[in-house]
Amino acid sequence: MGYHYKFDKILQLREREKEESENVYREAIGQFEIEAEKLYDLLKKKEELIDVQEQKMKTGFSVLDIQHYQQFISNLEKLIEQQQQVVITARGRMQWCEQQLQEKNIEVKKYGKIRTKDLAVYHKWLNVEEAKQMDELSSIQFMNRKIR
Repeated sequence: MGYHYKFDKILQLREREKEESENVYREAIGQFEIEAEKLYDLLKKKEELIDVQEQKMKTGFSVLDIQHYQQFISNLEKLIEQQQQVVITARGRMQWCEQQLQEKNIEVKKYGKIRTKDLAVYHKWLNVEEAKQMDELSSIQFMNRKIR
């Protein structure tokens, strides 16, 4: 008779859930990185635009061009604010997914420890049963020798 862990199906289910959580977490990290990169690009674009505007101010710049640059910077700042909200949301989702993954890891570890303890109990039982059988065999052999 081999060892059978009574919570094996639950452990397998928890391991599958953990793997799914790992995949979701990886996707959330990827999405966060994409959104953060977009924000970085917008901020860099704004910085470059301000530098160009400052350079043109030194060399001479029409009022109409100044207005266009200011309008463009203003629109860029609105995009930056929107992107910051997207990044905050993506970070929140990523952190939530990380928390879910940690909870799944804890569940898998719990069932793993229970299995380890259960296996130790099974081995003790098996050793006791082996000892009983050996005692029984010894007794039978002893009785057979006495009879002869």
